[in-house]
Amino acid sequence: MSFWRALLVLGRVSNLPTVWSNCLCGWLLGLWAAGEGQVDWFVFGMLAVGATGLYVGGMYLNDACDAWWDREHRPERPIPSGAIREQTVWLLGIGMMAGGMFLICLQGGTTALLALGLFNCILVYNFAHKQLSWSPLIIAACRLLLILLAACHAHTWATEGEAAFFKSSAGGVAIWAALVLFGYVAGLSWLAKVESTPGLVRVWPCLLLALPAGLAFLTNDPADRRDALVMSTILLLWVLRSLRTTFWVEQRDVGHTVGGLLAGIVLVDLLAVAIVPAGLAVVFIALFVIALSAQRWVPAT
Repeated sequence: MSFWRALLVLGRVSNLPTVWSNCLCGWLLGLWAAGEGQVDWFVFGMLAVGATGLYVGGMYLNDACDAWWDREHRPERPIPSGAIREQTVWLLGIGMMAGGMFLICLQGGTTALLALGLFNCILVYNFAHKQLSWSPLIIAACRLLLILLAACHAHTWATEGEAAFFKSSAGGVAIWAALVLFGYVAGLSWLAKVESTPGLVRVWPCLLLALPAGLAFLTNDPADRRDALVMSTILLLWVLRSLRTTFWVEQRDVGHTVGGLLAGIVLVDLLAVAIVPAGLAVVFIALFVIALSAQRWVPAT
């Protein structure tokens, strides 16, 4: 493995489109809370770059923290294979997370507090996930906080002040969207825990993957329910397709299942904002396609 490819593999860069879709989903929900419909792509881009720094830096630190485990169980990973030095990974991870925090916290206020919570969740997960059976809840909390952070960032930008975002009706919608994504990511993360080690693959985490469709049916008005049902059907079909390689084949491939479910995060985000204009829907679909395509060159896990 070359040094440059090691950097891509360490950062799980094929998952970055799902990070950007989380940011866009939260941003749109925040704009709606403020009664604003126009996206300032420069301001959004700064948020996305900051989130990218936190994600990639967090992934680097994940491998640095797990180097001892990878040497025994996954010797093909960049650090144990010798493609990159462990000290270099620590420095790059810390630097990228610091840069991401700087960009996101420029706005200050509640946005900065949510960013701090996200930062701490990433650190707790990286240092403790091998010792905690419930570590999927921590990584799911990271995605929840990213949605809320993006929504608060957009709302504060649109209102030019610390308006009561979390007390608004649309702010409540953002919270529900974040909670549903929390459940979906927790489900796929519990499946991912058996990817590198033998063991029984339990069915109950799959139930969490259906939460987005259930909430979309219950919360949407009749006028919007048709679009939500169409998007829910697409999401559920994709989940079933992804689960096939774990439950309905002779030789299970949990990694392939988890990769498909990770790309499906974009579909969960699109379902949360299913009534967006066609132009923005195309952006989500493009991110989904990019995530799937990137997995052909850089593993998602």
